[in-house]
Amino acid sequence: MLDTPLTLQSSDFALFGLSQRFAQDSHQIEDAWKRLQAQTHPDKFAAEGAAAQRLAMQWSVRINEAYQRLKNPLRRAAYLCTLAGAAINAERNTAMPSDFLMQQMQWREALEDAGRNEDALQNLLEQAQQWQSAALSHCAVLLDEKQDWAGAAEVVRQLLFVEKFLQEVENRFPL
Repeated sequence: MLDTPLTLQSSDFALFGLSQRFAQDSHQIEDAWKRLQAQTHPDKFAAEGAAAQRLAMQWSVRINEAYQRLKNPLRRAAYLCTLAGAAINAERNTAMPSDFLMQQMQWREALEDAGRNEDALQNLLEQAQQWQSAALSHCAVLLDEKQDWAGAAEVVRQLLFVEKFLQEVENRFPL
């Protein structure tokens, strides 16, 4: 079915023919996804019977799941941590550094104070996005240069909080 000898259990990186690292070219991810989808699309196997179509559907789902993980830097970082044995466990592991918790409290107070004021919301959005960008850069160093999986997992947990906060800020903007 695929041009390469992979299984459904192969890593996303192996499936897409990418090096197992955080830094990725988004165009390469997109190109690999299109190539893989073209090879495994269920319509391509319509004449080969139900079993071939089921297998093609499994591959198509697997490829789409991998694509969603690889194209999103936060999901890609979490996946790398998990592959290295440093599971994120965001639901159970909510311990955070005190400076991060203080920043969260300040942002939450600013969000309440902002109400629906677009200028205040935009300022808050930009602050959180700058923090997010710096944290993703730090995460890249931890993953690709230092192989500090536990440290990267901690940053990913923080980024998950910030991602949720950014969504809350965006939801406050008037329509």
